[in-house]
Amino acid sequence: MSLKRKAPSSDGNLNSDFCQILIELAEWEKNVNRNQFKSGAYRKAAAAIAKLDFRLTSGDEAKKIPGIGEKIAKKIDEIISTGKLAKLENIRTDDASIAINLLTRVSGIGPSKAKDLFDEGIENIDDLKKQEQKLTHAQKVGLKHFEDFEKRIPRKEIDEIFEKLEKSVLNFDPQYEMVVCGSYRRGLEASGDIDILLTHSDFKQSDKTHGDLLHRVVKHLEKENLITDKISEGDTKFMGVCQLHKDASFRRLDIRLLPKENYFCGILYFTGSDSFNKEMRAAAIQKGFTLNEYSLRPLVDGKAQEPLPVSSEEDIFDYIDFPFREPKNRK
Repeated sequence: MSLKRKAPSSDGNLNSDFCQILIELAEWEKNVNRNQFKSGAYRKAAAAIAKLDFRLTSGDEAKKIPGIGEKIAKKIDEIISTGKLAKLENIRTDDASIAINLLTRVSGIGPSKAKDLFDEGIENIDDLKKQEQKLTHAQKVGLKHFEDFEKRIPRKEIDEIFEKLEKSVLNFDPQYEMVVCGSYRRGLEASGDIDILLTHSDFKQSDKTHGDLLHRVVKHLEKENLITDKISEGDTKFMGVCQLHKDASFRRLDIRLLPKENYFCGILYFTGSDSFNKEMRAAAIQKGFTLNEYSLRPLVDGKAQEPLPVSSEEDIFDYIDFPFREPKNRK
């Protein structure tokens, strides 16, 4: 599933201005300065601040939050006292930073490719459109739909797209089962893309082949004009573009196929959030299990045993004696 440029929601966030600045710094560290450690630190700080039910009033107050140290606290103080951050103001006026950050917003273009393009004189989207031959197929699709991919997808539109996709697939083969995961399943009013998890009653973990189960769905949805572009397609993961109707915006679509035994662990994992998944994994280990997107396994002398049978998300919570939490509360 796509993880690109995901940030804390501003919905109900009393500290959204701090979060937005920290995320912008994280993007600069990742894309321009190429410092993944600092980028991750800024993102973790933003995620922690976004969860607060009160407005920060000082850097000292921020330092009480796990993951926020002296340097980020000083930035909080500067924002409070001046309404901005000098470091970020300088970044926003630097030509290389502006160009590289912009180019990485094209789906499929990472920091290294963006730097190479900038070094070749490409500074904006118009420049890039004149030099499409420098791009891979996936990057060309990202460029083609750049404006649409920049837009958040309203929840109502995802409802309509999924209803249409699901109806089409189940008419084709009723043994399929599918669900939208990610921020949509957590109840957010808009999402960056559409993440669908797919399974089939005949697909077992022990199967040596996937029986073209995903390819059949993609081919069918292409015939129905629901899938309009293909970015990549493997036996278990598809990345592409869908469209509700011919006048609608183009939307990023990811479909992942899992065996039936793995399906509910997959739903739990791909629903998120990242911090909730970490909380669940830690709780599982504490109770003597190991949990990932595929299975829940008991640990004996530190070694994972055979996966436990899981027929719902609730089973996972029950096994590890963790109170069930509705997706909308998995922040």
